[in-house]
Amino acid sequence: MVQIEIDDGSGFCFGVTTAIRKAEEELAAGKTLYCLGDIVHNGMECERLRSMGLITINHDELKALHDVKVLLRAHGEPPETYEIARRNNIEIIDATCPVVLQLQRRIKREYDSNPDAQIVIFGKPGHAEVLGLVGQTNSKAIVIAGIDDAKALDFNRDIYLYSQTTKSLDEFHRIIDYIQEHISPEATFRSFDTICRQVANRMPNISSFAKRHDLILFVCGRKSSNGKVLFNECRSVNPNSHLIEGPDEIKREWIEGIDTIGICGATSTPKWLMERCRDRIINGI
Repeated sequence: MVQIEIDDGSGFCFGVTTAIRKAEEELAAGKTLYCLGDIVHNGMECERLRSMGLITINHDELKALHDVKVLLRAHGEPPETYEIARRNNIEIIDATCPVVLQLQRRIKREYDSNPDAQIVIFGKPGHAEVLGLVGQTNSKAIVIAGIDDAKALDFNRDIYLYSQTTKSLDEFHRIIDYIQEHISPEATFRSFDTICRQVANRMPNISSFAKRHDLILFVCGRKSSNGKVLFNECRSVNPNSHLIEGPDEIKREWIEGIDTIGICGATSTPKWLMERCRDRIINGI
């Protein structure tokens, strides 16, 4: 009989839990609620909330709304979004993660005090959180996805380096080392470790979890940034790891000859979805 373990450390982080709780409270009260962007990078959880009445909108649709309630998800938003809400008499339910909010304020203070410096954000270009961070600098911040992008920085000018909260700590340190090697003696370089420990601490935990099992099913929406980082960590220690969005993607041949299966996921993966994957296997797929 195959043994299945669901990773206790996987599942929603604090910020996502808070955003979903706020949405559920409003919807349970029978109120119309809009959400700016997917509340979480997990299609099945978004569908569950849509069935409860949550209406997902984009930024263009926000501009056309008046006198409604709009939830801002954990990723955060640039100042422009709050200005649109104020003009259109939109009530904001702000579920921005406190870690992200603190980072936004730090970047804004840095920009206000030193607008000529290069404020650099290690992050995924176009990611919702990154757009919110860049917005604190009147869109002047430079976004780098990795060391290759860092090569294009002006090393004769001051550089202040921050990170999207869900990026890889190892990669962040590689970028720091690269900039330190190339920065001009006349320029100032400072780096700020702004990676969320709820995500960073999952790396060693998920690594040891993946090593314990013959097969790893990593349950995650394919748009999840931290999901990609965590899945790559699983696969690096256990090549027999598969990224799936839900139970329908589990293949029978993966299970053949397997004694132990580990099921884990991202900070955007609901526990109920991992449990459904377990039940699918128990019920013979």
